[in-house]
Amino acid sequence: MSAEIPASREVPKKENRFKVWRQTRPFWAGLFTMIGGVPIAYLPYGDMRLGNMTIAMQTTAGSAALIIGVLLITLGLTMWFQPIVRVFAGVASIVLALVSIPVSNFGGLVVGYLFALIGGAMSASWAPARPVEEKDAEHDGHPEASSEADAEPATEVVPAAVFPEQREAEYLATETTTDANGGRNSAG
Repeated sequence: MSAEIPASREVPKKENRFKVWRQTRPFWAGLFTMIGGVPIAYLPYGDMRLGNMTIAMQTTAGSAALIIGVLLITLGLTMWFQPIVRVFAGVASIVLALVSIPVSNFGGLVVGYLFALIGGAMSASWAPARPVEEKDAEHDGHPEASSEADAEPATEVVPAAVFPEQREAEYLATETTTDANGGRNSAG
């Protein structure tokens, strides 16, 4: 690459860099998945204090809940920084959210479960935008009426396939030949 060829056509402005980064990956899916992982991982180890009373929600499956929560946070980061594996990360998030229901206090009191489930579904269904085609026509701020909008949809004419004419069999079928009309086929 020489110095005369620019690396990109346009460098985004400093204010738009985050916006461009966010639009090229399943940002909201990753955020929802990470938010879902926090209550799933925290609640089995956390406790709440109400005055002099302490409510502990510790379970025997606390380590499994911690692993599920950390995996959900990792999958959320994967959605952000490796968008090529978004479908795998989305399906894995959905499975982990479903597993968190019996393991982690009803999926982090249903809050973590719902966030992880929605984030996984958003990631699995996200698709990158098509590249923007640059047009040389100048715009005055008003949408242009295209001539294609008024035209009827064109139908594509497909030429009929040309098949050679089928001829009558010039020979009789024997035990070692195949008759075109569904006759016998012999291997020997």
